[in-house]
Formats: sequence, C-alpha cells, structure tokens
Amino acid sequence: MSKDPAKVSEFYKKIFGWKIQHRPELNYRIVETGGEGGINGGIVQPEHEGPWPGNMLFYIAVDDLAAYRKRIVAAGGKICVEEQDVPGMGAFSLFTDPEGRMMELWKSTTT
Repeated sequence: MSKDPAKVSEFYKKIFGWKIQHRPELNYRIVETGGEGGINGGIVQPEHEGPWPGNMLFYIAVDDLAAYRKRIVAAGGKICVEEQDVPGMGAFSLFTDPEGRMMELWKSTTT
C-alpha cells in the first residue's frame, strides 16, 4: 500500500532490480522479484479511506477467505477489510493480529 506507487516502484526497481509492471486498469503494480523461491507481490494506492497500512504488508495465500476471517476473530485478531475483489486476479481481506500487525489474506482466482 502506498500513497505514491510510482515513486515507491522506482525505489525498489533501482535498489533490487525488481521488474514492476504497471496495470492502470487495476490501479496496481505487479512486482516480480526474480528470485528463486522469492515472494512476488504488488504495489497499490488505495482508492478510498480505510485502515490501509503505509508499510510492507505480507500476503498469506488461503483457499477460503471467509473461513480464515472467522478463525482470525476467534483467535483474537481483528478484520479491517472483509473482502475486496482484484479483477482477474483474486480477492483479499486485511486483518490485524493481537499486537496490531496488519496482514493480508489472499485467494487467487487461479487456485
């Protein structure tokens, strides 16, 4: 999540040599780290106000967003964004753990 995705993208490209593809139709930049076994990701500027973090956010791939949201709440976490679609890619939910760290649940449409 970034207030200035273009600036942040250039920073990571310059430092790590990551390939970052801008997908304006999705308001999203796809990050390819190029590392074997590496974790790819994305950079996005939220379109509306919300509990969006301005820092690194880790994605946890799951097969059922609703089921994991229930588990998070039962274990003492808090759901910040119930579910949001990413057209053609999947959907996500944001949550915080009991110490306030924000993380993301991700369900890919290709899973």
